[in-house]
Amino acid sequence: MPHRCPWYLGYVLLNPLRRLLQRPARLLAPYVRPGFRVLEPGPGMGYFTLELARLAGPAGKVHVVDIEPRMLAALGRRAKSAGCADRIDMRLAPERGLGVADLAGEIDFVLAFAVVHELDDAAAFFVEAASSMKPGARLLMAEPTGHVSGTLFARECAAAEAAGLVLMERRDIWRSHAAVFVRT
Repeated sequence: MPHRCPWYLGYVLLNPLRRLLQRPARLLAPYVRPGFRVLEPGPGMGYFTLELARLAGPAGKVHVVDIEPRMLAALGRRAKSAGCADRIDMRLAPERGLGVADLAGEIDFVLAFAVVHELDDAAAFFVEAASSMKPGARLLMAEPTGHVSGTLFARECAAAEAAGLVLMERRDIWRSHAAVFVRT
């Protein structure tokens, strides 16, 4: 079974000092525009989610999927306080997969930040994510260097490509292996 972040570490991941090195607005602005529909698996307590909702604007929607109800509850409280709860569709993950078949071909951007290594089946994740994406949609995958070796990251990239996603670029993100893929 893969390593999974315990729910209580979600509070640590929200640490304001993290913004000095991983600024959500700067990281996400090149990929999300007003009206976009975004998929974020494993959002935790929403370190990136609230910025995704701001960037997508009132006409956009951020669909988040997590296995941990306590993470989603904390994210819901934060979204309500930030005034963007109506832009966030929170989903508890089913036993297998993401449970996003209803989003087929509708997603403009997928953010997979520090989550792929926690999944039971990375290949199945990329197939499901790719099927949710519109042609031309981007997927940003970032994996923590502390948990994911370069070899494992290369295998994850290969799984993304096997699912029909095309590697566009490598990104330089603090303490992360990162790559951007496009659905053709």
